[in-house]
Amino acid sequence: MSEAEILFERRGVAAIVTLNRPQALNALTHGMAVALHAQLKDWAADDAVKCVLVEGAGERAFCAGGDIRTLYDSGKAGTPYAVEFYRDEYLLNAYIKHYPKPYIALIRGIVMGGGVGVSVHGSHRIADESTLFAMPETGIGLFPDVGGSFFLPRLPGEIGMYLALTGARLKTADALYAGVATHYVPAKQRETLIEKLCGGESVAVALRELAEDAPEAPMAAHREKIDVAFAAHAVDGVLERLERDGSDWALDAAKQIRGKSPTATRLAFRQLRKGTNLSFDGCMRMEFRMVNRVIAGHDFYEGVRATIIDKDGKPKWKPATLAEVPEADIDHYFLPLGEKELPL
Repeated sequence: MSEAEILFERRGVAAIVTLNRPQALNALTHGMAVALHAQLKDWAADDAVKCVLVEGAGERAFCAGGDIRTLYDSGKAGTPYAVEFYRDEYLLNAYIKHYPKPYIALIRGIVMGGGVGVSVHGSHRIADESTLFAMPETGIGLFPDVGGSFFLPRLPGEIGMYLALTGARLKTADALYAGVATHYVPAKQRETLIEKLCGGESVAVALRELAEDAPEAPMAAHREKIDVAFAAHAVDGVLERLERDGSDWALDAAKQIRGKSPTATRLAFRQLRKGTNLSFDGCMRMEFRMVNRVIAGHDFYEGVRATIIDKDGKPKWKPATLAEVPEADIDHYFLPLGEKELPL
């Protein structure tokens, strides 16, 4: 890892992390995850550090996800990078969830996938006008990982299942409405917020002064439909309810689900229902079991090929339809890994 990929700074009583790959939308690499975990441990033990701020370099993204191309190449070549990346990323996610100090993610621009993992589990997620949140993993044959098993089922109503199955993108107002962002601070106040926190003002006091009311959320108009359709007991039931609804919104949601990997869609549905009754660490252990099986399969590589490498937008999923993926085929994704379990 180049040191320039992630920057660490002490400013006053605050510690600042900058994800520093703006040309790659600050996508998270294995080296960045390991370095961030180690640095957070040091700051947790340092009484002079009162809070941690995390931001992304540039204007376009906080962090658009993991370094998917490298994961693809690793899996194709049979190298251990992919398993090591997911192991250390998930350990980092768990450490952030249990962090003993305020952990403040400044989620400007795109925050997806791995970027969600290094933001949503912190104590504060500060959105501005440019925030764009999504968990689009089923579109590349993966599942909403990095703790999605825990936080998505705990969003209001069935919003989490809606996000997991459709990959819907939330702008600022909807991110706040859904609860993935905790506060709205306009971009023009961003540096003032940083200065206050570095100068020793408490997070609560600084946000009381600078945070503004959330704009009206477009999602609110569809909330009843979300809660009805996505409360079904299986993916097939979700699709039936959406198609029975017949509105443009519902039919578009059904179309989005049908365009994703059928295996990943069934996997994500099962994952969220199971995650409802698990602790955070239990969710991360489950996700590590799941991802080990996903990277040994077909759809992840086909999804990345169609989306990132060839960019033809025409993945050839195997199996090709939801009807060809019986629930029994999903069972093995959740089996224990023995001595290879996530070491939490």
